[in-house]
Amino acid sequence: MQARMTNPVFVLPEAMQAMYALNKSIEDKLPLRLHKLVHLRASQINGCSVCVDMHAKELQHAGVPLEHIFAVAAWRETPYFTDAERAALELTENLTRLADRSDPVPDAVWQKVAAHYSQPEIAALLVDIAQINSWNRFNVAVRQMVGEKWEKAA
Repeated sequence: MQARMTNPVFVLPEAMQAMYALNKSIEDKLPLRLHKLVHLRASQINGCSVCVDMHAKELQHAGVPLEHIFAVAAWRETPYFTDAERAALELTENLTRLADRSDPVPDAVWQKVAAHYSQPEIAALLVDIAQINSWNRFNVAVRQMVGEKWEKAA
């Protein structure tokens, strides 16, 4: 397979600057492990090979055990995640699959998140989930390929 076109953020440099600025606004608000778990889970759901590859490698580089990385798609059935991480992963799934239910973020999900995170942390988590979903949509739309082509484009 080959990408249909250059990734939109490389075609529109202002878009890349905006994406970087958005990321900068939250980069120190969440633990790195949580940040990358959220990215990996949304990317798995969206079928973004570039991001699945990238964020799995980032988690590995950050010292997350491989069995934890491999289990992200089955986080409910494994003992590897904290209750706070589980709440964030559930929120990630709900916000990534907005059309799957009439109430995409039920009160029960919100209450789990609010029990573990402060309002600024929740705000950062919401921005983070929205941002990774944007990256996934750019990559999936243009059929961005994992590997050398993406690394050269970046």
